[in-house]
Amino acid sequence: MVKACPWEGGGTDSRFPGNDDGNDRKSPEIESPPSAMAASPPEALSLGPDGPLLVCGDAAVAVSWCNQARQGLGHGAFLLVLAATATAAVPGISAAGSTPESRRFTAAADGELVVLGPAAPRLHALPPLPAGVSPALISWVVLEQLRLTRLLVNAGVEVVPAVAHGHVPGRQPAACLSTGRALPLEQVRDLLRWGEDFGRNWSLRRPGTLLVVGECVAGGTSTAAAILQGLGVDGAGLVSGSLRQPPHQLRQQLIAQGLQRAGHPSAALELVAAVGDPMQPLVAGVILGCAGAAPVLLAGGSQMAAVLAMAMVLARARGQDMAPLLHATAVGTTRWVAQEPGSNLALLLERVHGQLQLPQAPLAMASSLNVSSCAHQALRDYEAGHVKEGVGAGGLAIVASLAGLSNPRLACLCDQAMDRLRP
Repeated sequence: MVKACPWEGGGTDSRFPGNDDGNDRKSPEIESPPSAMAASPPEALSLGPDGPLLVCGDAAVAVSWCNQARQGLGHGAFLLVLAATATAAVPGISAAGSTPESRRFTAAADGELVVLGPAAPRLHALPPLPAGVSPALISWVVLEQLRLTRLLVNAGVEVVPAVAHGHVPGRQPAACLSTGRALPLEQVRDLLRWGEDFGRNWSLRRPGTLLVVGECVAGGTSTAAAILQGLGVDGAGLVSGSLRQPPHQLRQQLIAQGLQRAGHPSAALELVAAVGDPMQPLVAGVILGCAGAAPVLLAGGSQMAAVLAMAMVLARARGQDMAPLLHATAVGTTRWVAQEPGSNLALLLERVHGQLQLPQAPLAMASSLNVSSCAHQALRDYEAGHVKEGVGAGGLAIVASLAGLSNPRLACLCDQAMDRLRP
């Protein structure tokens, strides 16, 4: 039995038992066409000038979810799932690191930045980017301001972060999705069980408490697109990516190869084993384990849309009521994803709703954070689409606004963090 690790304690001192690899230390203080339909401007919710924007779902449901999340902030936590796929090594598929070799270190470096902060020495330097700075910086600023507990789990990475973290037994990175043999099926099942156990324990010990789940998976938007296609959701041209222009054509070639080599599996777990990555079944398990008893914010864009779709398919297959899951779970991203011209998260989620015949539309929101007035060009690069999302940045920025941190203040704090950032 794969058991979720307990999380007693708070702040960055929280840890999981059973760490290995010596990492049990406490943490100190343009090839693509545009999408088939341009994204509509997200609707502002009645939650103040810095409140989140509605991307998909009912506005009244979104306001209710935000109010529940605000009430559950007191003992809330951020679970960051680190994983890897060899898909990231395909030239032209990802900008989460300027080279395939540098992308091997992305998860470790981002995890260390989230825990240790910009000024502390870190074992793994941030991989160089074509432009901008890692969204882990934004995440760290929010986590520091709100004093949310940080929990890291290694679901299968090449390079392990040098900070306290949990892990799933038997973890390994995924092979390229084009192989059609991305992960062993038993590992996929273990990841799902780990997530379910974690979610079940969370909802039992902290009912009603907000859980924010983020991810760091270079190449993960491509595996997300593969999962959605395998589930029967037409996401062609709608899935985002770390490149300024998502590589839709290249991505589709890889997906076609992977699904054909795998024999077009129809069951969700077999599909992940064929063309997915380790983050997906773990986070899907968290959703199923929480079972609607606690507000869950899936902090990400297209990748979390795919995870939510997979969780709903699994729930239906086991006879679990989907309505409480959809009511308690929201996708939270940045407006840089929600409004980018090369993808369309709103339409993607509408298709998840319709083509999977869900009882209600998935709830999705976007942070209204704007960094155009920041002093550092690396931050202003977000406004030009060079960096858009990752490491839970969008979801955490939404939580910051619910906690009363204004967008101008958050942008200023990010500028200050850039002043202190070590390479």
